[in-house]
Amino acid sequence: MPNLNRITIDRDLCHGKPCVRHMRWPVEVILYMVASGMGVDEVLADHPELEREDIVACLQYARLLVSGEPVRQVA
Repeated sequence: MPNLNRITIDRDLCHGKPCVRHMRWPVEVILYMVASGMGVDEVLADHPELEREDIVACLQYARLLVSGEPVRQVA
């Protein structure tokens, strides 16, 4: 399972939205890029501060949210 510790929630960062590793990269923006047709390699090439594991963690986080499973590892 991907490392959900990469997804962080801090009310002082991005209005408390889930973000990637305490950076100003909301999960929703990563999901939007992938959903709009950008490949993982393209996202990584355009944004070198991100890592493949960040994108996988965002996808896993979204999957957990829509599944109704508890999201416990996010801090």
